[in-house]
Amino acid sequence: MELRSGVAAYYERCFGLDVDPESVLVVPGGKVTMAFAMLLLGESGREILYPDPGFPIYRSMAGYSGARAVPYALHEEMGFSFKAEDILARVNDNTRLIILNSPGNPTGGSNVEAEVEVLARGLESFPNCAVLSDEIYSRLYFDGESHLSLLQFEALRERLIVLDGWSKTYAMTGWRLGWGIWPISMIGAATKLAINIHSCVNAPAQAAALAALEGPQDDVETMRMAFQARRDFIHARLNAMPGITAARPKGAFYAFPNISGLGLSAEQVQDQWLEELNVAAIAGTSFGAAGEGYVRLSFANSAGNIEEALDRIEGWVKRL
Repeated sequence: MELRSGVAAYYERCFGLDVDPESVLVVPGGKVTMAFAMLLLGESGREILYPDPGFPIYRSMAGYSGARAVPYALHEEMGFSFKAEDILARVNDNTRLIILNSPGNPTGGSNVEAEVEVLARGLESFPNCAVLSDEIYSRLYFDGESHLSLLQFEALRERLIVLDGWSKTYAMTGWRLGWGIWPISMIGAATKLAINIHSCVNAPAQAAALAALEGPQDDVETMRMAFQARRDFIHARLNAMPGITAARPKGAFYAFPNISGLGLSAEQVQDQWLEELNVAAIAGTSFGAAGEGYVRLSFANSAGNIEEALDRIEGWVKRL
């Protein structure tokens, strides 16, 4: 309870949001919250909507649950936000869960508030459809933008599951720590899954988690500013290369450049960069069919390594 209360206090302190500690479930990693949500809501004959391009576990876990995984588009011209009309056009009486992610992996995009409002209103006609909001990058926004948590939308609260954790904000990936904020109507079922699958998060990790939430936050801002500087550098360099354009990431630590002008598939670019340049990128198609024509680059690396990688990419592009 001390840690769950610490999570609730974190929301009040960082976002001005009221969270009941009884609705918080601490789990070993962010993936556990999304897995629990889909195990509880997915089954044969039901549908789960997920963003494309998006984190690959959304699609695979939806399929594992027995549900039909239904993609919806993210739009480059909107900074890789969704359009509410695209999602609502896919919702029907069999839809049990819609997955949203902001800031997004792999795109670095961010939800547009007006589109979230339209979606929330539209879902009033589908009371059995829940929403999973993956907000794991909630503290990694750039250019003075603040996080738009779906907890701000009261109309969604009784059907909303929020996923967040320690791995990105506090660089505690290896600690395997995440939390979910669940509707009171679902927290009991989610807790039963936790008890039967992993029992609990180990006690030393819980102590470390509370220390991260309640301790000095200076390094979170230092890290965010470092990511923003790297974002600016990689964005400018990519857009100066022939055949490549790149949207400006609004958060997280990924660039998702459009490489369709190179005349190669995303997988071909991924493989050639790795094999010829020793530069690791991931083909956009690893994140869904709509990722064709893009690759993902992470700037969670040193400025020197990023510059060296971009120098190699630029030389390769000019030799094409």
